[in-house]
Amino acid sequence: MSAQPHILVIDDESQILRALRTILTEKHFRVSTASRGEEGLALAAANPPDVIILDLGLPDIDGTEVCARLREWTLTPIIVLSARESERDKVAALDKGADDYLTKPFGIEELLARLRVALRHSARIQSKTGTTVVKSGSLVIDLAGHVVTLNEVEIKLTATEFRLLAYLAANAGRVLTHQSILAHVWDPAEVDSVEYLRVYMRQLRKKLEDDPRQPHYLLTEPGVGYRFMIEE
Repeated sequence: MSAQPHILVIDDESQILRALRTILTEKHFRVSTASRGEEGLALAAANPPDVIILDLGLPDIDGTEVCARLREWTLTPIIVLSARESERDKVAALDKGADDYLTKPFGIEELLARLRVALRHSARIQSKTGTTVVKSGSLVIDLAGHVVTLNEVEIKLTATEFRLLAYLAANAGRVLTHQSILAHVWDPAEVDSVEYLRVYMRQLRKKLEDDPRQPHYLLTEPGVGYRFMIEE
């Protein structure tokens, strides 16, 4: 992390963007802003921030969807800053990958305190990882670009197949439970749909493994879940 932590603010309210840019710059943060979800996702991929401040009510895609798409390839802390104050909205955003939630109107000192917590979390993450490309043998997964190649040939995946592979690859080496995968890739309400997950794993193995019955990348942990393995 640089001496000037980089904060990406995604919010469709121009006055919020102006105020946060002014205040955070005065506090010696480097600030990027986006007023739409797709713009924010592109900025996050092109110039990864240390923390993302995210509104939920964006004009093109909902902020919870932005959370989910960011979590396909990055662990950068996300602080939701929204006028939505119901428990349902908070739980939905947190389940989609947000780290913290602050409702509008907000106090700047509270926001700065949340930022300090998030930056400590970001520092721990960056000490472990910092790449958006996962390589395992001849398999290359560009998490930000949504591109998968095997032996330098692009593999076409459905959106769900890519989300599943990206979640496994972003947690390479870790055993991920069925419930964790179903909650992150599909929806928390689908945590018992294990057979649904098995169908997609079979599809992925057919596309990525030389012998789907003896997989090298996508291993089964019997009775628990799956693990993505890195091959040198």
